[in-house]
Parts: sequence; structure tokens; C-alpha cells
Amino acid sequence: MAHRDDLRNVAIVAHVDHGKTTLVDAMLWQTGAFRANQEVATRVMDSSDLEREKGITILAKNTAVRYGDVTINILDTPGHADFGGEVERSLFMADGVALLVDASEGPLPQTRFVLSKALSHGLPVVLVVNKVDRPDARVAEVVDEVYALFIELDADESQIEFPIVYCNAKAGQASLDPNVPGVDLKPLFDVLLEYIPPPVYDEAHPMQALVTNLDASPYLGRLALCRVHHGTIRKGEQVAWCRADGTIERARVSELFLTQALDRVPADEAGPGDLIAVAGLPEVTIGDTLADINDPRPLSVLSVDEPSMSVTIGTNTSPLAGRDGSKLTARMLFARLEQELVGNVSLRVLPTERPDTWEVQGRGELQLAILVETMRREGFELTVGRPQVVIREIDGKRHEPVERLMIDVPEEHIGAITQLLASRKGRLQDVANHSHGWARMTYLVPTRGLIGIRTQLMTETRGTAILHQIFEGWEPWQGVIKTRTNGSLVADRSGITTTFALMSLQERGQLLVGPGEDVYEGAVIGEHQRADDLDVNPTKEKKLTNIRSSTADELVRLDAYRALSLDEALELVNEDECVEVTPTRVRVRKVELSQTGRVRNARRERVKA
Repeated sequence: MAHRDDLRNVAIVAHVDHGKTTLVDAMLWQTGAFRANQEVATRVMDSSDLEREKGITILAKNTAVRYGDVTINILDTPGHADFGGEVERSLFMADGVALLVDASEGPLPQTRFVLSKALSHGLPVVLVVNKVDRPDARVAEVVDEVYALFIELDADESQIEFPIVYCNAKAGQASLDPNVPGVDLKPLFDVLLEYIPPPVYDEAHPMQALVTNLDASPYLGRLALCRVHHGTIRKGEQVAWCRADGTIERARVSELFLTQALDRVPADEAGPGDLIAVAGLPEVTIGDTLADINDPRPLSVLSVDEPSMSVTIGTNTSPLAGRDGSKLTARMLFARLEQELVGNVSLRVLPTERPDTWEVQGRGELQLAILVETMRREGFELTVGRPQVVIREIDGKRHEPVERLMIDVPEEHIGAITQLLASRKGRLQDVANHSHGWARMTYLVPTRGLIGIRTQLMTETRGTAILHQIFEGWEPWQGVIKTRTNGSLVADRSGITTTFALMSLQERGQLLVGPGEDVYEGAVIGEHQRADDLDVNPTKEKKLTNIRSSTADELVRLDAYRALSLDEALELVNEDECVEVTPTRVRVRKVELSQTGRVRNARRERVKA
């Protein structure tokens, strides 16, 4: 087997907010990708508005830097568990991984996930302990925790003997000695070149390139992002397009691009190990293979973990539909969901009993919320149901997904956390005290029990808790879990909310609307203090009179209402509620808007019980 010493393919993987994208920024600067006086945004790889707003990487992206005579292709991957499909896909393009771990937080749930995937692919690992400048850094302990994680994941001897680089990505410094501050990233580059193997290929093997991602160009249409495994692919040549369904078609490579820094540059040909973008295949999908036209040999189709959570997404059926958005019909909605499936292999779209509603399955609440948020910004009006877990039949028994939850919390709130998670069927696995008055609690919790927990957890811990979760596996159904104990304040008529009406209603619970807002029968305007729903009139006006009152000029002050974001609305909704999403508003409403209809449905449920 031959190998290319002038090329390395490295995936940078880590838990969310451990510094992957910041490290890529520093690598680009120190390899001369930008001019010294060039104005470049921080976290330049996080290019979309949503990524910048939320401060996380959502889509995996690749860049290339030149270090000496070697080109290093760097794959920047998401750190959030819900986008694990992006990580799994990126590992098919890499020959090794740089595992980033925070010098204070240590390995967290997503660290376990990405490391297990890298080890299952047989990829060598370089450990990068980042943020060594933190005042609460505990470098030696974190390295020991990583070794323990390798052993727990059954790494072999060659994988567990990994090199360690100590890094401060924000300052662009790396060192091989934790006690000696670095000057630049040269030690990191040298370790990557030494320990990450070059691409290996068979000179006699016909050309093969695996499609691992998709992009689009306004001029060229759909672009297939591939890794060339064997042979050479050339611009303008005919190739065999081996589709995931087993069919083989002829296709022509109309354009061929390689990556240099943040740009795609045209190329005449690409060899083994190169990460390329190919135009000319308008219906190409992830998992397809481009092969030699005379000897087509398809590669194995990509496979990723199955989804564990779902929501129903349908057209907006509220009385206020059509006021904000421009895309309202079921046909447009279904076309958009099908378009999402083309580039997102971890999603599933299934039909429901209603022709204007579909069940969308994904990895978690955040992934599904990001999809809905993206669609609302494109002009869609949607009705989104309450998140539900995906149920599996295993050996004739119902099984549900279980998550590994890690919570960092001040010690005085351990009791509150224990009580909250016990009510949601959580099982405590470990408690570790990392000094500084903070403890780390590890739980196994049914995914159902984590729906809507974030807001309640922040309330119980006064906003101090930090929680991370990752899919752990499937376990038998664990019975009824009550995730929300409060009922709703429900509008009983259409109109515009008034200060006079809300003044009396704010004593009944937490309001979700302010004065002067449009409401309709069945709209949820607040969270009730008690467990049952309460139908109220939020549009009642103060009656005018010609009798003078001594209190007429008193200033009426409303308490601040809680304006819901999309994520908070999905956490809040009850079983019989849904979220109305438009480009400008997020509203919670009852699935059955009519008060009499809700009473009738409740009576039927009692009869069934």
C-alpha cells in the first residue's frame, strides 16, 4: 500500500464549548491563511447566524492549512450531542482525531460519544488539553480521567498510548510540558504530523470517492463533498455514480474544487486522501460513491445512530395564520422537510394521520428546535407538537431511550437536584467533588424525564447548574413520568389583551403575554399556579363611568411577563398543547381550541381510564 506524506486529514472533536473552533482560528492565523491586517471574525468557522447567536457549532465544516510541505485538512465538528450525526460523518473523512478536553471540566458526555466513535473507526487520537490558563485548571487530574475513559471504552494498547499537547487556543499557544507555557502552535502541528498517519491507498485500485456531505452553490447547484479513497478524479471526466439504493449511473464531473483555508479553489484533478467538492450530480445524496466508469466498486453506505426523539410539525392552523409568514401550505412544508433530509442523515420524516402534519425524528430537542428555527426564518408558519421519545419494540417489550446526564452544581443544591431527578426516574451513578465548592453528579435518566427539565433545574439552583447529556442506550419502559405539575391559563375568546384584565390574572400564575397582544380562544396566556387548566378572559376592558373616583389617577403596574423563546416553549407545552411558530412570534396554544371540545375530550379520556 502506498501513502501520501504531503497530506493529513484530522477531525477536531470535543464536548461543546471546549474550544474546537477557537483552536481552528489560531491554526489558520499561524499558517498564514489571513493577512496580518485582515479583519476576521472570531470563530470564523461558525458562519451561520444561528451558530453565532447560540455560540455553538451546528454543521461540520472543513478547512485546509499548509504547514511546511504538508497540507493539513481540518474537520471542525459540532460539540453538542444532538448533532452527533455530523461528527460520525466527519470521521469517515479523517485519518485521525485531535480530542480537545477542557483543563478544568475534563471529559464530559459528548467527549465519551466522540471518543467511542473514533475508537470504533480505529483512528489514532491526539489528546489536546485546552484552556490550561484557567485559574481552576486541574491538568493532571483531567489527563487521568481521559485515561480512565479510554480504558472504560475498551481501547487497545496502540490507541491508549496517545500523545498529549497542552494548549491555550485563545492565545494560540501549545506546549508538550504542562509546566512550561507555549509560544505558538508549532508543538501541536509537529505532533499531528508525527502521530496522524498519512492517507493510504492502493495504486492498482480503481478510483473511489465517498460522498460524506452536501453543499450548494447558487451557480453550480448541489455540491457533493467527498473523500477520495483510491485513484485520481479529474474535472470533465465521466464517472460511475453508485447510488445508495444499489443503482449505477453515468455522470460527468463538471467542476472540481479543493479547499485552501476558507476558500474552495478550482482544481483539474485530485488524488487519494483529498477532500473535494464535485459539481455535476444534481441528485447526489450522502452515502453515494463516485467510482471508475470502467470498474465501478461502490463503498459501504454511511450509517449513523438512530434518532431518539420526535416532534410533529404541521401547517399553522390557528386563527392568526397567514399574518406573518409567506410559506403556509402543506406542500411547501413537506418539500422543505424532504430538502432537509438530503443533507441531514440523522433525521427521519414520517407521515401521520393528518395530511398536513408529519412526524420528524431526531437526536434531541436542540436539533429539532434548530430545524424549526431555521424554517421560521425562511418564512414558514408552523404548528409544532410537544417533543416525544421514540419507542422501540425489543424482544416483544417496549423500550425507551435513556440519557447519561452530568450536572455541575454548587454543593448546597445537591439535595434539590436529587429530589428533582428522583421524581423523573433518574438513577444516580456517581458524585465527584472537584473542590471550589462544586460537585459533579452523574445520572442515568429516561429521555422523557429530561423534557422540560432545564428551566426547572435553573430555578431550583438559582441559575448556577451546568448540565450536559448524551444518549446512553435503550431500557424497558419505566412507567408514567410527570414532567410538568402546573396547568395553563387559557384564553376563552379572541381579542386584544388589556392591562386591566391582566392585572387580575397575574395573581393566578406566571403570564406569558403582555398587554396589546392578539389572542384567540384556546391560546395559552400563562402558567397556572395549580395543576388544572383555567379558562380566563384576558381581553376584558375597564368599564367607563362618569362618576369620579379617588383612585382614578393611580398608576397600574403589571409584573413582567415571561416572553418565551422557541426552546422554552417546546419545554413548557403539556400533552394537549402545541407551539404556534411564525417568523415574528412564538405562541403556546391548545391542540383543541374550543373549550367545549376540550371538555368533551377530557370526558372521553376519563371513560377510557
